[in-house]
Amino acid sequence: MTISTHIIARAAFASLAAVALTACQLPNLDLAVLSSTATPPALSELRVTAEQANTGYDRDDWPHWSSHGDGCDTRDLVLFAEGRNVVEGEDCEPVEGTWTSAYDGVVVHDPGELDIDHIVPLAEAAESGAHTWTEDQRERYANDRRYLIAVTASSNRTKGDADPAEWLPAPAARCDYTRRWIATKTTYGLTVDPAERAALANVLEQC
Repeated sequence: MTISTHIIARAAFASLAAVALTACQLPNLDLAVLSSTATPPALSELRVTAEQANTGYDRDDWPHWSSHGDGCDTRDLVLFAEGRNVVEGEDCEPVEGTWTSAYDGVVVHDPGELDIDHIVPLAEAAESGAHTWTEDQRERYANDRRYLIAVTASSNRTKGDADPAEWLPAPAARCDYTRRWIATKTTYGLTVDPAERAALANVLEQC
């Protein structure tokens, strides 16, 4: 069966207005921060400092994907929010639909071909000030749907833990990607390193 209204409600996206996905937009935007009527977080507000090495980062220390009841976890909800004509299988799992991967523009119909990417990778967050967080804080960050996106597994693996000085998505997605990167770091009080800041500034100059 197709996704029903009770699944939509369960996804808790009532605060997000409907947004048409264009070549220059990423899905699942944090509209409270990034809508055309809102002022995006300023890059100048982020503290610039060198990344913290040897943080002891371990992906297993960042619990995801959290359960949201009725068999739904964070991955499921992101897929429902970003897909079209999503078909629900057992335990709230999307089994087919249509998704457009903003990182590379690839259209996907099998959700198994998608990764749910953290705009700011977990390792990058740890190196930018999050290494002292509690487990609860790490879980909240790792499951914050405002800063997650469904993309092809290949594009996500290419990105890895890179920051914008080392990797950027396809040109059409870079403006929104950069704004969401800045919004993530602003929301969570994370820092940027000098090369990362320069790369973000360079993208914004072209937006």
